[in-house]
Amino acid sequence: LSFPQKLWLLVESNNVTSIWWGDNRSCIVIDEEKFKAEILGRKTSARMFETGNIKSIIRQLNLYGFSKKPQDYERSPLLPEPLAQEKASAPPGKVTTLLLCIFYLLVYYHPFFKKDQPQLLQHCTRRVAMKRR
Repeated sequence: LSFPQKLWLLVESNNVTSIWWGDNRSCIVIDEEKFKAEILGRKTSARMFETGNIKSIIRQLNLYGFSKKPQDYERSPLLPEPLAQEKASAPPGKVTTLLLCIFYLLVYYHPFFKKDQPQLLQHCTRRVAMKRR
């Protein structure tokens, strides 16, 4: 399987909680810390990628034409909604756990990587690297 196909399987899986579709269904959101543990930390034959390094995954995303989106707050549908009273009771200037976890979210977009349109995956091709002199 190609990198985009493996990524598609992960984002479509109900068993994976570290990567999900963004609200607009045309971008993916990766919880960097959870992805490292859940996907890249696998030591068994169930390992999806040959690397255990998140930087290698990001490089693959870039090579396949994914572009990083500005950091909008894209929450996982699996995360519980924060209680309004908890947000209101946080002392001013204190970084809450909810806000802290936002910094570990990576949001990527590709015009041919869309939910419910697997036929578009064939257009997700790896860019050819330019030779250096």
